[in-house]
Amino acid sequence: MRILVVEDDKRVARALKRGLEGEGFAVDVALTGEDGRWLAGENPYDALVLDVMLPGLGGLELCAVLREAGNWTPILMLTAKDAPEDEARALDGGADDFLGKPFSYPVLVARLRALLRRGGVARPAELVVGDLRLDPAAHQVWRGATEVPLTPRQFSLLELFMRRPGEVLPKAEILEHVWDFAFEGDPNIVEVYVRQLRQRIDIPFDRAALQTVRLAGYRLDAHGG
Repeated sequence: MRILVVEDDKRVARALKRGLEGEGFAVDVALTGEDGRWLAGENPYDALVLDVMLPGLGGLELCAVLREAGNWTPILMLTAKDAPEDEARALDGGADDFLGKPFSYPVLVARLRALLRRGGVARPAELVVGDLRLDPAAHQVWRGATEVPLTPRQFSLLELFMRRPGEVLPKAEILEHVWDFAFEGDPNIVEVYVRQLRQRIDIPFDRAALQTVRLAGYRLDAHGG
């Protein structure tokens, strides 16, 4: 497995390279974000280790640039231990995991192995289906250039559909994912919220993205209607 470490602290970078090579990884090192971007674009890495604080192009920005370019190589971010906002920004920006400094080396290796088991599957920070766009972190939804206000429950329902476009979701499965375990109300509440969503994301835009599949459930058109 080939790993790219982007870390501007030469001592830390050398230690990571030496340790990971001892675990059997092939390791390349970049000391700046720009060098990291070039290497990540030129080589098929199995995982990236990015420090948040880098000169020039920072780790968070580098992560965003790679994701925007369609590079879904698993990313482990190294963050300052006393900066939880960096951890949140890293995950919302497309990173797969984070580790606070100072870190335990065995934990870093274990987290890398966990990321490698997942592989480079696309996990965008924003969900896009046709001209429907949903940002889970900012809790915002757009139809084209128009922002669409949704209640928290409407937002959760749309997010479920947008994570599985084109799939028919039975009412029972929707209840399991969008309502909590203790819900004992009328299952027809799903119909109510689907109708509300249509009134927000379809009808005002003359679209028909949310479809009813008779006796089966509901489906979001894979092209956004």
